[in-house]
Amino acid sequence: MEASQRAAQHPAIVTAVDQRDERIIVETSRYRIAGVLRLPKDGYRSRLTDYLNASERTFLPLTDVEVTPLDGSATPEYRQFLVISLQHIVMAMPADGTVDESDADVP
Repeated sequence: MEASQRAAQHPAIVTAVDQRDERIIVETSRYRIAGVLRLPKDGYRSRLTDYLNASERTFLPLTDVEVTPLDGSATPEYRQFLVISLQHIVMAMPADGTVDESDADVP
């Protein structure tokens, strides 16, 4: 039986979604955190703003992370994985400084 036939018979089987990694920078009241966020390649919820505003999400998972205290009291720390509570994020942006064309009309 082919995968598409199995998926039709078993709705719980989910097909793979094309994803992309986007390096982002977020700040909390105490830290600047740069890391990689995995997002859908295009379509629904493919923008950073969509991810941050999704009501069902409460945490932001990042990989390849650099954590730097804003007060300069310590050297940056590096972690493979870090999860940040969305409640603590004060600012978020793509690390490359570009504006997503689909966000260009947002004030």
